[in-house]
Amino acid sequence: MVYRFRVILDAEEDVFRDIEVLKDSSLEDLHNTILQSFGFDGTEMASFYLSDEKWEQGEEFSQFDMGGEVRLMNETSLESILDEENRNIIYVYDFLKMWTFLIELAQIGEIEDGRDYPNLMYVHGQLPDEAPDKDFVGEDDDEAGSQDIFDQGYNTNDYDDLSFDENWN
Repeated sequence: MVYRFRVILDAEEDVFRDIEVLKDSSLEDLHNTILQSFGFDGTEMASFYLSDEKWEQGEEFSQFDMGGEVRLMNETSLESILDEENRNIIYVYDFLKMWTFLIELAQIGEIEDGRDYPNLMYVHGQLPDEAPDKDFVGEDDDEAGSQDIFDQGYNTNDYDDLSFDENWN
């Protein structure tokens, strides 16, 4: 079987690629296909994240083992995380520039004789020279039930009121 994806740059202008990858391919294979189809040189780190219909970021799949509980791209097959109900993943390339792509499994199809996979099916739009700016927005303080430290009545100019020893090191 073949997974047909639409890989969309998270930007105001429409920039996307439609690609086909064999369903037993790894996330690393998909990573390499995305790099090639958008013209990246592959010298920067990247990760995939599971996502829901609202494009909320879930479990991470890292390119390299950086310690911790993160699963690796080269050890994770597409068919193990994607199916008819779980169709969305997020791809981030270059953590300094934050090229972010929304990837949707559009169709699961049959392998076509004579076609090589992975296959770049369709190209729309040009990648901009710079990664689109991202607005990193946290939860609203009222919704999270937290209070900003400056609203808690601390006088940040008077450290004598803080409750730690002077010789704390």
